[in-house]
Amino acid sequence: MTDKTVSDAPIANVNDLVRFETTPLAERNLPSSTYAALKAGADRNPSATALTFFADARNFRQATRYTFAELLARIHQAANAFSELGVGPNDVVSILLPNAPEAHFAFWGAEAVGIANPINPLLEPDHIAEILNAAGTKVLVTLAPLPGTDLWAKVEAIRGRVPSLRAILQVNLAEHLPFPKSLVVRALTTAKRMRQGGGVPVRDFSSTLAAAPADRVRAKRTITSETIASLFHTGGTTGAPKLARHTHGNEVFDAWSGPRGFPVSPDNVFLCGLPLFHVNGVIVTGLLPWMHGASVVMATPQGYRGPGLFENFWAIVEHYRVALFSAVPAVYTTLLQTPIGDRDVSSLLFAISGAAALPRHVCQEFESRTGLKILEGYGLTEGTCISAVNPAFGERRNGSIGLRLAYQEMKVVRLTADGKLDGECAADEIGEIVIRGPNVFAGYVNAADDKNAWLVDPAGGKPFLRTGDLGRQDAEGYFWLTGRKKELIIRGGHNIDPRSIEEPMQTHAGVAMVAAVGRPDPRVGEVPVAYVTLKPGSTATTEELLDHATRTIPERAAIPKKIYVVDALPLTPIGKVFKPDLTRRQIEEVFHEEIAPIGVSEYRISAAPHKVHGMLVDVEVAAPEADRPRVEKAIRDRLGAYSVRYEVRF
Repeated sequence: MTDKTVSDAPIANVNDLVRFETTPLAERNLPSSTYAALKAGADRNPSATALTFFADARNFRQATRYTFAELLARIHQAANAFSELGVGPNDVVSILLPNAPEAHFAFWGAEAVGIANPINPLLEPDHIAEILNAAGTKVLVTLAPLPGTDLWAKVEAIRGRVPSLRAILQVNLAEHLPFPKSLVVRALTTAKRMRQGGGVPVRDFSSTLAAAPADRVRAKRTITSETIASLFHTGGTTGAPKLARHTHGNEVFDAWSGPRGFPVSPDNVFLCGLPLFHVNGVIVTGLLPWMHGASVVMATPQGYRGPGLFENFWAIVEHYRVALFSAVPAVYTTLLQTPIGDRDVSSLLFAISGAAALPRHVCQEFESRTGLKILEGYGLTEGTCISAVNPAFGERRNGSIGLRLAYQEMKVVRLTADGKLDGECAADEIGEIVIRGPNVFAGYVNAADDKNAWLVDPAGGKPFLRTGDLGRQDAEGYFWLTGRKKELIIRGGHNIDPRSIEEPMQTHAGVAMVAAVGRPDPRVGEVPVAYVTLKPGSTATTEELLDHATRTIPERAAIPKKIYVVDALPLTPIGKVFKPDLTRRQIEEVFHEEIAPIGVSEYRISAAPHKVHGMLVDVEVAAPEADRPRVEKAIRDRLGAYSVRYEVRF
């Protein structure tokens, strides 16, 4: 890799972007594969620490460490072991694991000889089986029996339902646990394996890798930037999971281009707390730092959800000299409740926030307490991960998702009723955000899912990807999100397709119609709620409906927090449910609940579409002039954690 990936001047504004792009991308000499990118990063300093993992946040100093040479050797072994199991260029290795070093070994090893497919281990067994079958999984890497987890029980329940499956490799986390707990877990795993009989063969991951060559990838394979590298699950209802196909070029480019906005040094330490079944965990706190020679600290198998992680977060930053971490807004909200005390966090340079809008109040308070710069960004699975980010050394505009990546086109466009291009929007005009470029995926596994994903370019160029997000671009090139056409509910960075709630609930005998929307939440951004109309004669209660939802919805995160039984749902002129009206109701209800305890004689809350902000809440309050400063401060304190824009009037 001859491009000056670390020493190039950082991009601070649109002019820098344009100037940087005067060198054709082809002349940047990017690696043709993720393996080549990882090897180039490892060759910088093979003896440097590449990966550190601790299983318990309360004992974060007790960790497993791998140098770059050791990391590369494990990837070689995984790739060679998969080849021995029959994995070829078009075969899929699915990784069903919590965060652990083995997840990285398996993922990058799979990409070196075949195709990697990470899966959320929190999904229910039926959903996991559907993804495995959609991917055509040949080898499954998953967790061995472990006290307090049910992942192996899920695998046992479904392994006979995946005809393509040829082998299962069990990862034993005992290797990362302290003595004597490690002995107990090893004994349990051995006993469990001895009781298995027939079906898909099960092997131990570590011993299988230990028997494989570690010096290089033995398979003779030519990988180009267009070769499919991975399949990422990006939503879909039960029975029809959507799998996005990433190429090697997609992943290499996204990891290479990100540091133009936040430069990376080989001395930097990245903290990984996001799950490795998500593109951010794999790309931003995996491939990105490693291909630039930087180090990664992986915090607990549960990531940010690990017991004791938030309580010890600043001590972890101090101990490992963390320079950068990536998180969703809920993490920053929680960290505000954790005092830094006398911890030395001067190593922190930047933090990246994405998946949902970061409330201005949270951003400002977090930065003032830590001295850390939060870089708000934007990405989606179909765009590999990063598509836009606020510049670290330019103006950071709170509430904006920043500037587009270099070499990636990003536009706000007007569309006709039948989804055709009707021109680009003017500055600050709201439209749909579309992207195209080297980070945009190669389409879905199921071609039917591509039907509404692309926007034809009348000029004859490659089609644009329709993100489904509404937004605007200001005069200086910064993008701002204002809403979502695709109606996803984003809970703590996790995308929830409303249909995954509506279709299971629709199976209740007394339900006529269901509409699921997001309810603003100060901790995770949004939580799902459902509006239900009943069939004539039905007496179903909200408790009964919630019980039905709990039993039938495959994702626990998608189970509605509230269910409203209503006489009728708002409809468009053509009879479709008009969800913006339901979203408006939720915003107003939440704001009412927040303001009621303040103690004002009269107030009115009205949420309405806004041409710049997407949605704006008007908070009109009656209060004596002398009491207005108290009331206004109380309102801002209670509403500051929400990403919804509002104005207070007296």
